[in-house]
Amino acid sequence: MITGSTSVQGELSSAKIVAKATPGNRTLLYLAYAAVYIIWGSTFFAIRIGIESLPPLLLPALRHFSVGLVFYPIFRYQSKEKPTVFQWRTAIVTGCLLLCIGNGTVSWAEKIVPSGIAALLVATVSLWMVLIDWLRPGGSRPVARVLAGVMLGFAGLALLVGPKDLGGSDRINPFGTLILVIASFAWAAGSVYSKHHPQPNSALLGVAMQCLAGGMALLIAATVSGELRGFHWAQVTHRSWMALLYLAVLGSGVGFSAYVYVLKHSAATRVATYAFVNPVVALFLGWSLAGEPLTLRTILASAIILAAVLLVITAAHRDTVQADESIPTPGEA
Repeated sequence: MITGSTSVQGELSSAKIVAKATPGNRTLLYLAYAAVYIIWGSTFFAIRIGIESLPPLLLPALRHFSVGLVFYPIFRYQSKEKPTVFQWRTAIVTGCLLLCIGNGTVSWAEKIVPSGIAALLVATVSLWMVLIDWLRPGGSRPVARVLAGVMLGFAGLALLVGPKDLGGSDRINPFGTLILVIASFAWAAGSVYSKHHPQPNSALLGVAMQCLAGGMALLIAATVSGELRGFHWAQVTHRSWMALLYLAVLGSGVGFSAYVYVLKHSAATRVATYAFVNPVVALFLGWSLAGEPLTLRTILASAIILAAVLLVITAAHRDTVQADESIPTPGEA
């Protein structure tokens, strides 16, 4: 989940008029898609490496706060905008929901849940968004195809934590699964909240504000939870430092810049396919590089959940609920 910054909702609404790629920039567009698909899909594996020697809340705290410190002055100067109190309030709420609760709990959960499964469960954010947007005051009832996708997705979720030894394989840790469900729900709530509250015109300035707010909340959470008690920087391995650098520079900086680029040059519904591709990349990396098992249960549940996500992100929507508005913001971890 840059992290999944919801300030891109401004771009989503403007994406109703899509700029078509010319032959000259088509290669750049393809590279941007590859970055969104592969880099964001790989962040779940990078988190697994990072938390080998970094506390699970400190890792995203360092990542997001450092990105905010670098991005904020750059895009504040570039955009010439002066964020209002109400825009900062939006950044604080979404930063806490998306980065502190959402991304922080993903990092924590990867201590007991394989990184590929974590990515798969985070993909259910699109299902939660449908329900939250429906139940909020003034919300719209989703069409039948979307409801079918939501029910199918939760059936896949139930399969992951179903009876032991189903299909000859053990179930995913139920507590870890619950934590990831909470992370996805928080991510969806933050995404819906951001659509209806003030944000800067500059998406990247909004990202920086969100990173500062969420990073600070994570630093506080890491301190209050006791993670820093007895922690020594000397214990952090080279692998974990490299994972943190990868998450900050490529996962957040390059990945999100690529996401904003493809939003401006491609159909929003096509961009949303990252929510389908990222878990596939994460599952493959976890299996090939970390030896995470791909059991029959995992394969079946993955197929069901990803089919559900595909149903939701490709469905037509009622009245004023446009397809581009139903797309989840970056589910990158």
